[in-house]
Amino acid sequence: MEEVCEGKEFSFPGEEEKVLCFWTQIDAFKTQLKRTENFPEYIFYDGPPFATGLPHYGHILAGTIKDIVTRYQTMTGHHVTRRFGWDCHGLPVENEIDRKLDLKRRDQVLEMGIGKYNEECRSIVTRYVEEWEKVITRSGRWIDFGDDYKTMDLPFMESVWWVFAQLFDKDLVYKGFKVMPYSTGCKTPLSNFEAGENYKLVPDPEIMVTFPVIGDEDNAAFVAWTTTPWTLPSNLALCVNASFVYLKVRNNNSGKVYVVAESRLSALPSDKPKEAKGGKPDSDSGADSFQVLEKFYGASLVGKKYEPLFDYFDDFSSVAFRVVADGYVTDDSGTGIVHCAPAFGEDDYRVCLENKIIKKGEFLVVAVDEDGLFTERITHFSGRYVKDADKDIIEAVKAKGRLVKSGSFTHNYPYCWRSDTPLIYRAVPSWFVRVEQLKEQLLKNLEDTKWVPHHVKTKRFHNWLANARDWAVSRSRFWGTPLP
Repeated sequence: MEEVCEGKEFSFPGEEEKVLCFWTQIDAFKTQLKRTENFPEYIFYDGPPFATGLPHYGHILAGTIKDIVTRYQTMTGHHVTRRFGWDCHGLPVENEIDRKLDLKRRDQVLEMGIGKYNEECRSIVTRYVEEWEKVITRSGRWIDFGDDYKTMDLPFMESVWWVFAQLFDKDLVYKGFKVMPYSTGCKTPLSNFEAGENYKLVPDPEIMVTFPVIGDEDNAAFVAWTTTPWTLPSNLALCVNASFVYLKVRNNNSGKVYVVAESRLSALPSDKPKEAKGGKPDSDSGADSFQVLEKFYGASLVGKKYEPLFDYFDDFSSVAFRVVADGYVTDDSGTGIVHCAPAFGEDDYRVCLENKIIKKGEFLVVAVDEDGLFTERITHFSGRYVKDADKDIIEAVKAKGRLVKSGSFTHNYPYCWRSDTPLIYRAVPSWFVRVEQLKEQLLKNLEDTKWVPHHVKTKRFHNWLANARDWAVSRSRFWGTPLP
Protein backbone atom coordinates (compact mmCIF):
# COMPACT_ATOMS: atom_id res chain seq x y z
CA MET A 1 0.00 0.00 0.00
CA GLU A 2 1.39 3.37 -0.99
CA GLU A 3 2.32 5.53 1.98
CA VAL A 4 0.40 8.79 2.21
CA CYS A 5 2.43 11.56 3.81
CA GLU A 6 1.07 14.86 5.02
CA GLY A 7 2.61 17.66 2.99
CA LYS A 8 3.38 15.66 -0.15
CA GLU A 9 0.49 16.67 -2.39
CA PHE A 10 -1.88 15.64 0.38
CA SER A 11 -3.42 17.52 3.31
CA PHE A 12 -5.68 15.93 5.91
CA PRO A 13 -7.37 19.27 6.73
CA GLY A 14 -7.78 19.90 3.02
CA GLU A 15 -9.45 16.52 2.47
CA GLU A 16 -11.76 17.16 5.43
CA GLU A 17 -12.84 20.45 3.90
CA LYS A 18 -13.56 18.71 0.58
CA VAL A 19 -15.81 16.23 2.41
CA LEU A 20 -17.59 19.06 4.23
CA CYS A 21 -18.10 20.87 0.94
CA PHE A 22 -19.58 17.73 -0.64
CA TRP A 23 -21.94 17.22 2.32
CA THR A 24 -23.11 20.81 1.89
CA GLN A 25 -23.70 20.38 -1.84
CA ILE A 26 -25.92 17.32 -1.39
CA ASP A 27 -27.45 18.60 1.89
CA ALA A 28 -26.36 15.28 3.42
CA PHE A 29 -27.65 15.72 6.98
CA LYS A 30 -31.18 16.82 6.06
CA THR A 31 -31.32 14.22 3.29
CA GLN A 32 -30.46 11.51 5.80
CA LEU A 33 -33.18 12.73 8.18
CA LYS A 34 -35.71 12.74 5.33
CA ARG A 35 -34.82 9.21 4.22
CA THR A 36 -35.13 7.82 7.77
CA GLU A 37 -38.22 9.75 8.92
CA ASN A 38 -40.40 6.60 8.92
CA PHE A 39 -37.83 4.55 10.83
CA PRO A 40 -38.09 3.86 14.60
CA GLU A 41 -37.10 6.94 16.59
CA TYR A 42 -33.89 6.93 18.61
CA ILE A 43 -34.11 9.63 21.28
CA PHE A 44 -30.87 11.46 21.90
CA TYR A 45 -30.64 14.04 24.68
CA ASP A 46 -27.79 16.44 24.02
CA GLY A 47 -26.62 18.28 27.13
CA PRO A 48 -26.19 21.92 26.07
CA PRO A 49 -23.09 24.08 26.58
CA PHE A 50 -23.13 27.58 28.05
CA ALA A 51 -23.71 30.04 25.26
CA THR A 52 -21.60 32.81 26.79
CA GLY A 53 -18.23 31.21 26.02
CA LEU A 54 -16.40 29.84 23.01
CA PRO A 55 -16.01 26.12 22.27
CA HIS A 56 -12.86 24.41 23.50
CA TYR A 57 -11.23 20.98 23.22
CA GLY A 58 -13.59 19.41 25.76
CA HIS A 59 -16.65 20.44 23.75
CA ILE A 60 -15.14 19.13 20.51
CA LEU A 61 -14.19 15.78 22.08
CA ALA A 62 -17.63 15.26 23.64
CA GLY A 63 -19.32 16.39 20.43
CA THR A 64 -17.33 13.87 18.39
CA ILE A 65 -18.41 11.03 20.70
CA LYS A 66 -22.04 12.16 20.46
CA ASP A 67 -21.75 12.28 16.67
CA ILE A 68 -20.42 8.71 16.60
CA VAL A 69 -23.37 7.47 18.69
CA THR A 70 -26.03 9.19 16.57
CA ARG A 71 -24.45 8.13 13.27
CA TYR A 72 -24.25 4.53 14.46
CA GLN A 73 -27.92 4.52 15.49
CA THR A 74 -28.86 5.92 12.07
CA MET A 75 -26.83 3.16 10.37
CA THR A 76 -28.71 0.53 12.40
CA GLY A 77 -32.07 1.71 11.07
CA HIS A 78 -33.23 4.55 13.31
CA HIS A 79 -34.42 8.09 12.80
CA VAL A 80 -32.29 10.30 15.02
CA THR A 81 -33.39 13.89 15.56
CA ARG A 82 -30.39 15.97 16.60
CA ARG A 83 -31.10 19.47 17.93
CA PHE A 84 -28.36 21.69 19.25
CA GLY A 85 -29.12 23.33 22.59
CA TRP A 86 -27.97 26.28 24.64
CA ASP A 87 -27.67 26.46 28.43
CA CYS A 88 -28.67 30.09 28.93
CA HIS A 89 -29.37 30.48 32.64
CA GLY A 90 -27.36 30.69 35.82
CA LEU A 91 -24.15 31.94 37.31
CA PRO A 92 -21.87 32.48 34.27
CA VAL A 93 -24.32 34.93 32.69
CA GLU A 94 -25.05 36.71 35.97
CA ASN A 95 -21.32 37.09 36.65
CA GLU A 96 -20.78 38.84 33.34
CA ILE A 97 -23.70 41.22 33.85
CA ASP A 98 -22.65 41.97 37.44
CA ARG A 99 -19.19 42.95 36.22
CA LYS A 100 -20.57 44.92 33.28
CA LEU A 101 -22.97 46.94 35.47
CA ASP A 102 -20.68 46.98 38.55
CA LEU A 103 -23.30 45.28 40.71
CA LYS A 104 -21.83 44.21 44.05
CA ARG A 105 -24.87 43.38 46.18
CA ARG A 106 -28.18 41.57 45.91
CA ASP A 107 -30.14 44.68 46.88
CA GLN A 108 -28.64 46.56 43.90
CA VAL A 109 -30.29 44.04 41.58
CA LEU A 110 -33.60 44.45 43.40
CA GLU A 111 -33.33 48.23 43.09
CA MET A 112 -32.63 47.88 39.37
CA GLY A 113 -35.57 45.49 38.97
CA ILE A 114 -35.40 41.76 38.30
CA GLY A 115 -37.09 42.15 34.90
CA LYS A 116 -34.55 44.71 33.69
CA TYR A 117 -31.67 42.67 35.09
CA ASN A 118 -32.89 39.54 33.31
CA GLU A 119 -33.18 41.43 30.02
CA GLU A 120 -29.51 42.38 30.39
CA CYS A 121 -28.72 38.70 30.90
CA ARG A 122 -30.81 37.70 27.88
CA SER A 123 -28.97 40.20 25.67
CA ILE A 124 -25.59 38.42 25.90
CA VAL A 125 -26.71 34.81 25.69
CA THR A 126 -26.52 34.31 21.90
CA ARG A 127 -23.49 36.41 21.04
CA TYR A 128 -21.25 33.43 20.18
CA VAL A 129 -23.80 31.36 18.24
CA GLU A 130 -22.07 31.89 14.88
CA GLU A 131 -18.67 30.88 16.27
CA TRP A 132 -20.15 27.71 17.76
CA GLU A 133 -21.86 26.72 14.52
CA LYS A 134 -18.65 27.32 12.57
CA VAL A 135 -16.48 25.20 14.91
CA ILE A 136 -18.98 22.34 15.35
CA THR A 137 -19.64 22.13 11.60
CA ARG A 138 -15.91 22.13 10.88
CA SER A 139 -15.46 19.20 13.29
CA GLY A 140 -17.74 17.15 11.01
CA ARG A 141 -20.62 16.78 13.42
CA TRP A 142 -24.14 16.56 12.04
CA ILE A 143 -26.58 18.50 14.22
CA ASP A 144 -29.43 20.94 13.61
CA PHE A 145 -28.64 24.53 14.59
CA GLY A 146 -31.73 25.90 12.85
CA ASP A 147 -34.15 24.06 15.13
CA ASP A 148 -32.12 24.57 18.30
CA TYR A 149 -33.53 24.90 21.81
CA LYS A 150 -32.66 27.38 24.55
CA THR A 151 -33.22 26.84 28.26
CA MET A 152 -34.50 30.42 28.52
CA ASP A 153 -37.35 29.78 26.06
CA LEU A 154 -40.78 29.61 27.70
CA PRO A 155 -41.66 26.17 26.23
CA PHE A 156 -38.47 24.74 27.71
CA MET A 157 -39.08 26.32 31.12
CA GLU A 158 -42.65 25.04 31.08
CA SER A 159 -41.32 21.53 30.38
CA VAL A 160 -39.15 21.87 33.50
CA TRP A 161 -42.26 22.90 35.45
CA TRP A 162 -44.07 19.84 34.12
CA VAL A 163 -41.29 17.55 35.37
CA PHE A 164 -41.27 19.30 38.75
CA ALA A 165 -45.07 18.91 38.98
CA GLN A 166 -44.77 15.17 38.28
CA LEU A 167 -42.26 14.82 41.10
CA PHE A 168 -44.40 16.95 43.42
CA ASP A 169 -47.53 14.89 42.73
CA LYS A 170 -45.60 11.73 43.60
CA ASP A 171 -44.43 13.25 46.91
CA LEU A 172 -40.84 13.18 45.68
CA VAL A 173 -40.22 16.87 46.40
CA TYR A 174 -39.78 18.58 49.75
CA LYS A 175 -38.44 21.83 51.14
CA GLY A 176 -35.41 21.56 53.38
CA PHE A 177 -32.05 23.18 53.95
CA LYS A 178 -28.70 23.10 52.21
CA VAL A 179 -25.52 24.41 53.83
CA MET A 180 -23.77 26.69 51.37
CA PRO A 181 -21.06 29.36 51.25
CA TYR A 182 -22.88 32.52 52.25
CA SER A 183 -22.01 36.18 51.74
CA THR A 184 -23.23 38.36 54.60
CA GLY A 185 -22.16 41.40 52.57
CA CYS A 186 -24.47 40.53 49.67
CA LYS A 187 -27.01 38.65 51.81
CA THR A 188 -27.01 35.70 49.43
CA PRO A 189 -25.59 32.18 49.14
CA LEU A 190 -22.82 31.63 46.61
CA SER A 191 -21.97 28.67 44.44
CA ASN A 192 -18.82 26.68 45.20
CA PHE A 193 -17.35 28.24 42.06
CA GLU A 194 -17.98 31.75 43.37
CA ALA A 195 -16.64 30.81 46.81
CA GLY A 196 -13.32 29.89 45.22
CA GLU A 197 -12.92 33.21 43.42
CA ASN A 198 -11.39 35.27 46.24
CA TYR A 199 -9.21 33.54 48.84
CA LYS A 200 -7.13 35.58 51.26
CA LEU A 201 -4.38 34.69 53.73
CA VAL A 202 -5.83 35.86 57.05
CA PRO A 203 -5.44 35.15 60.79
CA ASP A 204 -8.30 33.42 62.59
CA PRO A 205 -8.78 32.26 66.19
CA GLU A 206 -8.34 28.62 67.16
CA ILE A 207 -9.52 27.26 70.49
CA MET A 208 -9.88 23.99 72.38
CA VAL A 209 -13.02 23.65 74.47
CA THR A 210 -14.15 21.05 77.02
CA PHE A 211 -17.48 19.24 77.03
CA PRO A 212 -17.80 17.36 80.37
CA VAL A 213 -18.93 13.73 80.00
CA ILE A 214 -22.13 13.17 81.94
CA GLY A 215 -21.78 10.40 84.52
CA ASP A 216 -18.03 9.85 84.09
CA GLU A 217 -16.42 8.62 87.31
CA ASP A 218 -13.24 10.60 86.65
CA ASN A 219 -15.09 13.80 85.71
CA ALA A 220 -13.55 13.56 82.26
CA ALA A 221 -14.34 16.02 79.48
CA PHE A 222 -14.24 15.68 75.71
CA VAL A 223 -11.93 18.25 74.12
CA ALA A 224 -12.95 19.69 70.75
CA TRP A 225 -11.00 22.10 68.56
CA THR A 226 -12.54 24.78 66.36
CA THR A 227 -11.49 27.73 64.24
CA THR A 228 -15.00 29.22 64.24
CA PRO A 229 -15.84 30.12 67.86
CA TRP A 230 -19.01 31.86 66.65
CA THR A 231 -20.51 28.43 65.85
CA LEU A 232 -20.15 27.18 69.45
CA PRO A 233 -23.47 28.67 70.67
CA SER A 234 -25.21 26.43 68.08
CA ASN A 235 -23.43 23.21 69.07
CA LEU A 236 -25.70 20.14 69.05
CA ALA A 237 -23.27 17.20 68.87
CA LEU A 238 -19.67 16.00 69.04
CA CYS A 239 -18.29 13.75 66.32
CA VAL A 240 -15.50 11.17 66.59
CA ASN A 241 -14.01 8.68 64.16
CA ALA A 242 -15.17 5.18 65.10
CA SER A 243 -11.88 3.57 64.02
CA PHE A 244 -9.53 5.97 65.83
CA VAL A 245 -8.00 5.08 69.19
CA TYR A 246 -8.93 7.57 71.92
CA LEU A 247 -7.41 8.15 75.33
CA LYS A 248 -8.74 9.27 78.67
CA VAL A 249 -5.82 11.11 80.25
CA ARG A 250 -5.16 13.02 83.46
CA ASN A 251 -3.01 16.12 83.28
CA ASN A 252 -0.24 15.66 85.86
CA ASN A 253 -0.05 19.40 86.49
CA SER A 254 -3.69 20.50 86.64
CA GLY A 255 -5.33 17.18 87.53
CA LYS A 256 -7.94 17.69 84.80
CA VAL A 257 -9.10 14.64 82.84
CA TYR A 258 -9.55 14.85 79.08
CA VAL A 259 -10.66 12.58 76.23
CA VAL A 260 -8.83 13.05 72.91
CA ALA A 261 -7.58 10.94 70.00
CA GLU A 262 -4.35 9.13 70.86
CA SER A 263 -2.66 10.59 67.78
CA ARG A 264 -3.56 14.13 68.91
CA LEU A 265 -2.47 13.96 72.56
CA SER A 266 0.53 16.14 71.74
CA ALA A 267 -1.83 18.98 70.79
CA LEU A 268 -2.98 19.39 74.41
CA PRO A 269 -1.17 22.00 76.54
CA SER A 270 0.77 20.62 79.48
CA ASP A 271 -0.48 23.28 81.94
CA LYS A 272 2.92 23.40 83.62
CA PRO A 273 3.12 26.14 86.28
CA LYS A 274 5.00 29.37 85.65
CA GLU A 275 8.72 29.31 86.28
CA ALA A 276 9.81 30.46 89.69
CA LYS A 277 11.27 33.77 88.50
CA GLY A 278 8.36 35.30 86.69
CA GLY A 279 8.79 33.35 83.48
CA LYS A 280 6.06 32.61 80.99
CA PRO A 281 3.89 29.49 81.29
CA ASP A 282 5.43 26.43 79.72
CA SER A 283 2.90 25.34 77.13
CA ASP A 284 4.92 22.36 75.91
CA SER A 285 3.07 19.08 75.78
CA GLY A 286 4.50 15.61 76.15
CA ALA A 287 3.85 12.12 77.43
CA ASP A 288 5.30 13.05 80.82
CA SER A 289 2.54 15.64 81.30
CA PHE A 290 -0.32 13.11 81.08
CA GLN A 291 -1.27 9.87 82.75
CA VAL A 292 -3.23 7.49 80.53
CA LEU A 293 -6.29 6.22 82.39
CA GLU A 294 -8.06 4.38 79.56
CA LYS A 295 -7.63 3.52 75.89
CA PHE A 296 -10.56 2.70 73.59
CA TYR A 297 -11.88 3.00 70.05
CA GLY A 298 -14.05 5.91 69.03
CA ALA A 299 -16.97 3.55 68.41
CA SER A 300 -17.27 3.00 72.18
CA LEU A 301 -17.94 6.73 72.70
CA VAL A 302 -21.00 6.86 70.46
CA GLY A 303 -24.12 7.78 72.40
CA LYS A 304 -22.37 9.27 75.41
CA LYS A 305 -23.98 12.50 76.61
CA TYR A 306 -22.12 15.66 77.53
CA GLU A 307 -22.85 19.01 79.15
CA PRO A 308 -23.57 21.67 76.51
CA LEU A 309 -21.46 24.80 76.49
CA PHE A 310 -24.46 27.15 76.35
CA ASP A 311 -28.17 26.75 77.09
CA TYR A 312 -29.50 28.34 73.89
CA PHE A 313 -30.67 24.97 72.53
CA ASP A 314 -32.00 23.36 75.70
CA ASP A 315 -35.18 22.46 73.80
CA PHE A 316 -33.06 19.93 71.85
CA SER A 317 -31.76 18.17 74.99
CA SER A 318 -33.74 14.97 74.39
CA VAL A 319 -31.98 14.28 71.07
CA ALA A 320 -28.83 16.42 71.10
CA PHE A 321 -25.62 16.87 73.11
CA ARG A 322 -24.32 13.37 72.46
CA VAL A 323 -21.41 11.77 70.64
CA VAL A 324 -21.80 10.49 67.08
CA ALA A 325 -19.24 8.96 64.70
CA ASP A 326 -18.35 9.63 61.07
CA GLY A 327 -15.42 9.09 58.74
CA TYR A 328 -15.02 12.79 57.93
CA VAL A 329 -13.23 13.28 61.28
CA THR A 330 -9.47 13.28 60.68
CA ASP A 331 -6.44 13.40 62.96
CA ASP A 332 -4.22 15.74 60.96
CA SER A 333 -5.22 18.65 63.21
CA GLY A 334 -7.32 19.40 66.27
CA THR A 335 -8.13 16.72 68.86
CA GLY A 336 -9.90 14.03 66.84
CA ILE A 337 -13.22 15.31 68.21
CA VAL A 338 -15.24 17.76 66.11
CA HIS A 339 -18.00 19.99 67.45
CA CYS A 340 -21.09 19.98 65.21
CA ALA A 341 -23.35 22.96 64.54
CA PRO A 342 -25.69 21.63 61.82
CA ALA A 343 -26.75 25.02 60.48
CA PHE A 344 -23.17 26.07 59.78
CA GLY A 345 -21.34 23.12 58.27
CA GLU A 346 -22.12 20.73 55.44
CA ASP A 347 -20.75 17.69 57.27
CA ASP A 348 -22.25 18.91 60.55
CA TYR A 349 -25.68 19.03 58.92
CA ARG A 350 -25.32 15.62 57.27
CA VAL A 351 -24.08 13.90 60.43
CA CYS A 352 -26.78 15.42 62.65
CA LEU A 353 -29.42 14.46 60.08
CA GLU A 354 -28.18 10.87 59.84
CA ASN A 355 -28.18 10.56 63.63
CA LYS A 356 -31.69 12.05 64.00
CA ILE A 357 -30.53 15.06 65.99
CA ILE A 358 -32.32 17.19 63.41
CA LYS A 359 -35.04 16.16 60.97
CA LYS A 360 -35.21 16.36 57.21
CA GLY A 361 -37.62 19.05 56.14
CA GLU A 362 -38.33 22.69 56.75
CA PHE A 363 -37.60 23.00 60.48
CA LEU A 364 -34.03 23.93 61.33
CA VAL A 365 -32.95 26.59 63.78
CA VAL A 366 -30.51 28.90 62.00
CA ALA A 367 -29.42 31.26 64.76
CA VAL A 368 -27.68 33.68 62.38
CA ASP A 369 -29.72 35.97 60.12
CA GLU A 370 -29.11 37.08 56.52
CA ASP A 371 -26.81 39.89 57.68
CA GLY A 372 -24.61 37.50 59.64
CA LEU A 373 -26.00 38.69 62.99
CA PHE A 374 -26.96 36.40 65.86
CA THR A 375 -30.72 36.06 66.30
CA GLU A 376 -32.63 36.55 69.55
CA ARG A 377 -32.19 32.87 70.44
CA ILE A 378 -28.50 33.56 71.17
CA THR A 379 -29.47 35.99 73.91
CA HIS A 380 -26.02 37.09 75.10
CA PHE A 381 -24.81 37.92 71.58
CA SER A 382 -28.08 38.84 69.84
CA GLY A 383 -27.58 41.41 67.07
CA ARG A 384 -23.80 40.93 66.97
CA TYR A 385 -21.98 40.15 63.71
CA VAL A 386 -20.66 36.61 64.12
CA LYS A 387 -17.01 37.24 63.25
CA ASP A 388 -16.91 40.28 65.55
CA ALA A 389 -18.32 38.19 68.41
CA ASP A 390 -15.51 35.60 68.32
CA LYS A 391 -13.42 37.29 71.04
CA ASP A 392 -16.36 37.71 73.41
CA ILE A 393 -17.46 34.12 72.87
CA ILE A 394 -13.95 32.94 73.73
CA GLU A 395 -14.08 35.06 76.90
CA ALA A 396 -17.46 33.54 77.79
CA VAL A 397 -16.02 30.04 77.32
CA LYS A 398 -13.07 30.97 79.53
CA ALA A 399 -15.38 32.38 82.22
CA LYS A 400 -17.18 29.03 82.32
CA GLY A 401 -13.87 27.26 82.94
CA ARG A 402 -14.21 25.39 79.64
CA LEU A 403 -11.28 26.87 77.69
CA VAL A 404 -8.30 24.53 77.31
CA LYS A 405 -6.26 26.52 74.83
CA SER A 406 -6.61 29.55 72.58
CA GLY A 407 -4.47 31.07 69.90
CA SER A 408 -4.38 32.31 66.34
CA PHE A 409 -3.36 30.76 63.06
CA THR A 410 -3.03 32.06 59.52
CA HIS A 411 -4.74 30.27 56.65
CA ASN A 412 -6.40 30.80 53.27
CA TYR A 413 -10.02 31.81 53.80
CA PRO A 414 -12.75 32.48 51.19
CA TYR A 415 -14.05 36.03 50.76
CA CYS A 416 -17.00 37.21 48.70
CA TRP A 417 -15.76 38.31 45.29
CA ARG A 418 -18.46 40.99 45.18
CA SER A 419 -18.44 42.59 48.65
CA ASP A 420 -14.94 41.47 49.75
CA THR A 421 -16.36 40.27 53.08
CA PRO A 422 -15.50 36.90 54.68
CA LEU A 423 -17.84 34.08 53.75
CA ILE A 424 -19.53 31.84 56.28
CA TYR A 425 -21.23 28.49 55.77
CA ARG A 426 -24.93 28.79 56.51
CA ALA A 427 -28.02 26.66 55.97
CA VAL A 428 -30.38 28.20 53.41
CA PRO A 429 -33.85 26.98 52.36
CA SER A 430 -33.79 24.71 49.32
CA TRP A 431 -36.09 22.36 47.41
CA PHE A 432 -34.99 18.72 47.23
CA VAL A 433 -35.88 15.66 45.16
CA ARG A 434 -36.10 12.45 47.23
CA VAL A 435 -33.36 10.57 45.38
CA GLU A 436 -32.62 8.31 48.36
CA GLN A 437 -36.19 7.02 48.22
CA LEU A 438 -35.61 5.97 44.59
CA LYS A 439 -32.19 4.44 45.13
CA GLU A 440 -33.22 0.77 44.79
CA GLN A 441 -35.15 1.50 41.59
CA LEU A 442 -32.20 3.45 40.18
CA LEU A 443 -29.82 0.57 40.90
CA LYS A 444 -32.21 -1.90 39.25
CA ASN A 445 -32.42 0.28 36.14
CA LEU A 446 -28.64 0.45 36.13
CA GLU A 447 -28.48 -3.34 35.94
CA ASP A 448 -30.83 -3.31 32.94
CA THR A 449 -28.66 -0.79 31.07
CA LYS A 450 -25.78 -1.66 28.76
CA TRP A 451 -22.65 0.32 29.54
CA VAL A 452 -19.51 0.84 27.48
CA PRO A 453 -17.04 0.31 29.03
CA HIS A 454 -18.67 -2.19 31.39
CA HIS A 455 -16.58 -1.33 34.47
CA VAL A 456 -18.16 2.15 34.62
CA LYS A 457 -21.50 0.44 35.24
CA THR A 458 -20.27 -1.87 37.99
CA LYS A 459 -17.93 0.53 39.74
CA ARG A 460 -18.02 4.29 39.30
CA PHE A 461 -21.67 4.78 38.37
CA HIS A 462 -22.91 2.02 40.68
CA ASN A 463 -21.00 3.50 43.61
CA TRP A 464 -22.33 6.96 42.83
CA LEU A 465 -25.94 5.75 42.79
CA ALA A 466 -25.47 3.58 45.88
CA ASN A 467 -24.31 6.65 47.80
CA ALA A 468 -26.69 9.14 46.19
CA ARG A 469 -28.28 11.75 48.44
CA ASP A 470 -31.39 13.82 48.00
CA TRP A 471 -30.82 16.35 45.23
CA ALA A 472 -31.02 20.08 45.93
CA VAL A 473 -32.60 21.44 42.74
CA SER A 474 -33.26 25.07 43.65
CA ARG A 475 -30.77 27.93 43.37
CA SER A 476 -30.76 31.46 44.73
CA ARG A 477 -30.39 33.17 41.36
CA PHE A 478 -32.29 35.83 39.42
CA TRP A 479 -31.59 34.58 35.88
CA GLY A 480 -33.08 31.10 35.80
CA THR A 481 -36.24 29.02 35.61
CA PRO A 482 -38.40 30.08 38.57
CA LEU A 483 -39.89 27.39 40.76
CA PRO A 484 -43.68 27.15 40.25
